[in-house]
Amino acid sequence: MMNKVNPCVLTEHTGRWVIVASDKVLVANTTGELPEGSWTNLPFLQHYADQVHLLPALNYGDRPVSKLHVLDVGSEHIDAPGWQWVSLRHLLMQHDAQTFNEFARAWQYIHFLRTHRYCGQCGSPAEQVDWEMAMQCSRCRHRTYPRVSPCIIVAISHGNKMLLARGVRHKDPDMYSTLAGFVESGETLEQAVHREVFEEVGITVKNIRYFDSQPWPFPHSLMVGFVAEYAAGDICIDEREIVDAQWFEFTRLPKTPPKESIAGRLIDAALADAR
Repeated sequence: MMNKVNPCVLTEHTGRWVIVASDKVLVANTTGELPEGSWTNLPFLQHYADQVHLLPALNYGDRPVSKLHVLDVGSEHIDAPGWQWVSLRHLLMQHDAQTFNEFARAWQYIHFLRTHRYCGQCGSPAEQVDWEMAMQCSRCRHRTYPRVSPCIIVAISHGNKMLLARGVRHKDPDMYSTLAGFVESGETLEQAVHREVFEEVGITVKNIRYFDSQPWPFPHSLMVGFVAEYAAGDICIDEREIVDAQWFEFTRLPKTPPKESIAGRLIDAALADAR
């Protein structure tokens, strides 16, 4: 659920703020942290009081989480002394998992509002529903909700080696990662693991075990992680998706994703199992 903040009581609201311009988020120059506290810490917010949304706090186990205030200023350029605009991936590299997940949640709501201004059924303007996170057509009443695209991601081991690949969309030519892919309609998560692995590298796997999940706001995925073991086959890559795939010894791994990502944590978990 996402509520509009009443501008008349904006001064009463404190908590963490996710302020987005285009594809950048506002953080402190000195600490790199998201804004926190009263809106008066950022005087320019008074000009956007009627555009601030409130995301209620979520339960992260035993870690207290404050509510989130969310503001999308679109393509406007705002110069805020003491603050800087950074990319989504920068936030992943610089912050703990909780901070990144909070921002991921806020960004996916922003992306939803940006991309559902008009009804996909009749083309009429859509309006935000007050009591839940949804957009409803002003004409035919068709209602839409934020899109969540499930993806599997899997770490595959074979004795003292791990299968890692470099995808065609990887920007860093030296980085190798675990295999991943979208779940197709009608598939279970486990079926998606079998299919994606075979399609991308031509091998089969066994002993698939759930590991963990992570929201991934690029732009609206939910990564569902698994570990698996090699069953049969030789590596034969799908060149439309993969540039290179190899079995790497655990003691001689190439450059891999940061530990803040689920891919990095999957690799760590596979290493721990091997030991």
